[in-house]
Amino acid sequence: MIEIVSDLAALRARVQAWTREGLRVGFVPTMGNLHAGHHSLIELARRHADRVVASVFVNPTQFGPNEDFARYPRTPEADAAGLHAAGCDLLWLPTVETMYPFGVDGTVQIRVPRVTDTLEGAHRPGHFDGVATVVARLFHQVRPDVAVFGRKDYQQLAVIRYLVRDLAFPIEIVAAPTLREADGLAMSSRNQYLSESERPQAAQIQQCLQWMRDALRAGDAREAVEAQAAARLTEAGFAVDYAAVRAPDLSLPETNGTAGADGAARVALIAAKLGRTRLIDNLEFEL
Repeated sequence: MIEIVSDLAALRARVQAWTREGLRVGFVPTMGNLHAGHHSLIELARRHADRVVASVFVNPTQFGPNEDFARYPRTPEADAAGLHAAGCDLLWLPTVETMYPFGVDGTVQIRVPRVTDTLEGAHRPGHFDGVATVVARLFHQVRPDVAVFGRKDYQQLAVIRYLVRDLAFPIEIVAAPTLREADGLAMSSRNQYLSESERPQAAQIQQCLQWMRDALRAGDAREAVEAQAAARLTEAGFAVDYAAVRAPDLSLPETNGTAGADGAARVALIAAKLGRTRLIDNLEFEL
């Protein structure tokens, strides 16, 4: 059965023992309520490492005052069983006191500039500060050789890569593809918030991303594609935060007119609410 650890000294002793044996350690940080998408991250980490650690910690510093921290689902027993089945060796279950010994309000915070100032960062102020702060702490606690993050949270992945390079963490970051339901909806713990009638509607986000890709490849202007995508989703019943096209580093593409003029890669990103549920997704493509 999977080893479950809540004591920092015990975690470090176990990882150090593996390291002394010359074993490569992989790490998958999560907030729990795990599904097949998370399990695929464990399986990918196993391909890059000899031992795999996963953490489950619902991080209070990345939730805004009106967000769903209190109702975020917590399912530790099911999480442990799923991680074991996926090939995880150790589950790290830190308490808030372990993660933030001076309290949430007294913690040293990390802010990643540039990539956090747009899209999710603009709509969820402070969110990425909380992400960077907790991930840096987890990296110091686990000290892995490789860490796996999903591509569904595209901007978060960019933040982690920036953090690792800027603070010189000796950690390889591996990006995992997004796992999807049969109708294209990206797997997410928040999908369970969708009502029975909202669930089929939610798949329209991926359909809209594909439309954005096709329109850009046809030569439509980026600004027009973004506006039309937002209008399509609004008409379908979504409250749209953004429907955007960016370069892979999340900067604005060099050309705003004919989309294929610079022949570069692109990523289309959407964040929208359907009822009470906020959904995000993205699609990477070449022009």
